[in-house]
Amino acid sequence: MPTEEPMNPNLPSAAEYSAGRARFDHFEPVDLEALQRAVVATYNNEVLLDVNGECMRLAVFEGEYRWHSHPRSDELFVVLAGELHIDFEDREGVVLSPLQCLVVPAGTVHRTRAVGRTVNITFERQRAETVFVDAWKP
Repeated sequence: MPTEEPMNPNLPSAAEYSAGRARFDHFEPVDLEALQRAVVATYNNEVLLDVNGECMRLAVFEGEYRWHSHPRSDELFVVLAGELHIDFEDREGVVLSPLQCLVVPAGTVHRTRAVGRTVNITFERQRAETVFVDAWKP
């Protein structure tokens, strides 16, 4: 059953997530190390750059994100620090360590879980639709 509102008030709604706009312009250097170091919240996910109709997000978080899918966008995860678990509705989950990556195909129901503080970048379509799926439980 898709839902709009986040179960955790510290996490964005689907509309807030997809409304993110690039923080930096073309030709503007981006210091990923400094940006992730400045995050003090347990969850921060922001669009840093737009490129060719896609966007690059920086996610710094602890704990788990909600079960969801992106109906019309693949999602590429690249872990920079920590350990990122990606659980799937219909297959065994994976664990990514620093400098490992994985593509989650469009429409795949998944959730991410960070063991301790985890930093990753993701690439997906700009303004990718997110559908939260709260009825499915592992």
